[in-house]
Amino acid sequence: MYDLNLPSFDTKIRKKGEGLEIFDPLRRKYVSLTPEEWVRQHFVHYLISEKKFPASLIANETAIRLNSLSRRCDTVVYNRKVEPVLIAEYKRPNVTITQEVFDQITRYNSVLRVPYIIVSNGLIHHCCRIDYEKQSYHYLTEIPDYNEIKMNSEK
Repeated sequence: MYDLNLPSFDTKIRKKGEGLEIFDPLRRKYVSLTPEEWVRQHFVHYLISEKKFPASLIANETAIRLNSLSRRCDTVVYNRKVEPVLIAEYKRPNVTITQEVFDQITRYNSVLRVPYIIVSNGLIHHCCRIDYEKQSYHYLTEIPDYNEIKMNSEK
């Protein structure tokens, strides 16, 4: 599919009709293999394998209500109290990450109010930590591991 700026892993892909499907271990089912899904599966694998995020605390395609409309967050990470601590928005690799993409995840975050947001197209990843007390955000140079996120979200 696409070469990404993420570690490769042993994916489970099957042919379905005219298209392909990839197995999503979090949803425990095969889903349509789109370029965005390719990024999602690689990014989630990276969070679990490299950043030590517990798979049991990650959900893909999480439904939220935004201004009476139903929307889906690409990935939501929770703490052990099942409170959301991070949301991630994925785009296909050939999509430039623009202000419009950040506006989209910010709208989702107006519902969830997580301390961390991530936007990735599989090649470029942006991670921000939000400080609600100071009403500011800080771009991070790298994505923190789960223990750091957990520690900072308990404050």
